[in-house]
Amino acid sequence: MNPAEEVLAELRALRAADLPTHGARTLAYVYDSGLSGVDELAAEAHALAAHANGLDPTAFPSLLRLENDLVAATAELAGGTADTVGAVTSGGTESCLLAVLAARTGAPDVREPTMVLPETAHAAFHKAAHFFGVRAVSVPVDPVTFRADPAAMTAAMDEHTVLVVASAPSYAHGVLDPIAEIAAAASARGIRMHVDACIGGWVLPHLGVGPFGFDVPGVTSVSVDLHKYAYCPKGVSVLLHANAELRRGHYFASADWPGYTMLNTTVQSTRSGGPLASAWAVVRYIGAERYRRLALDARAAAEEIAAGIDKIGGLRVLGTPDSTLVALALDGTPGFDLFTVADEMSARNWYVQPQFAHGVSPANLHLTLSAANRGHERDFLADLEAAVGAARAAGPVSVDPQVLGFIAALDPAQLTSEQFAGLLAAAGLGDADGLPTRMAEVNTLLAAAPARLRERLLLEFLGQLHE
Repeated sequence: MNPAEEVLAELRALRAADLPTHGARTLAYVYDSGLSGVDELAAEAHALAAHANGLDPTAFPSLLRLENDLVAATAELAGGTADTVGAVTSGGTESCLLAVLAARTGAPDVREPTMVLPETAHAAFHKAAHFFGVRAVSVPVDPVTFRADPAAMTAAMDEHTVLVVASAPSYAHGVLDPIAEIAAAASARGIRMHVDACIGGWVLPHLGVGPFGFDVPGVTSVSVDLHKYAYCPKGVSVLLHANAELRRGHYFASADWPGYTMLNTTVQSTRSGGPLASAWAVVRYIGAERYRRLALDARAAAEEIAAGIDKIGGLRVLGTPDSTLVALALDGTPGFDLFTVADEMSARNWYVQPQFAHGVSPANLHLTLSAANRGHERDFLADLEAAVGAARAAGPVSVDPQVLGFIAALDPAQLTSEQFAGLLAAAGLGDADGLPTRMAEVNTLLAAAPARLRERLLLEFLGQLHE
């Protein structure tokens, strides 16, 4: 074996410990079209442009063409006009960050700027609030549908508001917010309106769901991820603005040093052309008609699985999903633990994503369905029913109530790194070499922790993993 083969063999061995990215078994983080040839095409296109630098489009005009083509294709799906412009980013979080930055920069006279968002809006907006000093005003959603409440959103808008956000759909529950009503209220007050269609923007138009984009009066920006349902490799997203003036606020220039004048359209400066080229190639290869079929397949899988969940005793679907995402929760007090169900599904080689209770949303398991899930619905539902049976036999997770009470009362601001290390060990997160094979008890302890403490615990654990 030559040195190159040895390195690749080592990499393959490392990758063997990861969740599978194909085969419809990982129901979060990855998106699988099920089409043959897509991965090979994307890899070859990536290699052709990997060393080209998106920092200067005059030096690498091919990347400019690729970016403009992707922006145009995305704008067509999002109701764009001749004035619509955009930028390709590294992912949905960067797109959302830039939407907030553009709104903040575009309102220089507003003191103590805020943005109004439903409590179901993606955490990326709270990250933007943290980065850019824009206070997030989180508004409760309808407790049954989990959709944003237009009246409550409108009431939260004031002279400090620089941006209003809605989801198409929300990640946690897969439901579409009432965008038209919220956008109308924002527009009447001269406030920008962003639609986070990162996970739905490439699917909803093919399903006939919407409108959600620039064909809704008042919408000023839209984010759409291509590494989700456009089935492109990570990480490629598009941030669209209704016109160039609205986009200008997230551009950056600096001539205040002796080198080249630095010009950036996104957070990044140097950007590999690889992800851009692979996305461009995949979008052209799959094409509009096959994207429509893929969207319909993913939606059909979501509908069949949602219907099957409602037939399993002790489970229910949260809300009425509009797209390809499903959240399942306990129905009443069935005598078993949802986190144990997640463990049992893992034992059956399915990854479902636990989500902790927040606001009106109870603890639940999130499912992201892709086109590749079509045809595997019965297998999934059979294993889910078996997992529920096993969880019922095991009973609720047993954790000392005094431990739960102790954790719930802790103030993360008062704890030292040593105390956090002790808490991590008590929660089963003390081993930097990996997680326990069963996570129900760990998740139960984390669920008992207030949000700020949970954040700090998991950040400490993340830092431990990277030591």
